Amino acid sequence: MLFSLLLDISYAIMGAGIGAGLSAIGAGIGIGRIGGSAMEAIARQPESSGKIQGAMLVIAALVEVSALFGLVICLLISFKG
Repeated sequence: MLFSLLLDISYAIMGAGIGAGLSAIGAGIGIGRIGGSAMEAIARQPESSGKIQGAMLVIAALVEVSALFGLVICLLISFKG
C-alpha cells in the first residue's frame, strides 16, 4: 500500500519534470524560429523592420506565456504528489 503510494508520487514528479523539460524545449524552438524568420524578413524588406519587430515581440511573448503556463502546471503536479 505504502509502496504503491510512493510509486504514484514518484511517477507524478517524474512526469512533471519531463513536462517542464518539454515545455522549455518547445519555447526555445519557438523563439528560435520566430527570431530567424524575423531576421530573414527584415533582410528582405528593411523598410518594414519596425512592423516585423513589433509582431515578433508580441508572438515571442505569447510563446513565453505558453511555456510559463506549462511550467506552472508541472509545478502544480509535482507539489500535488
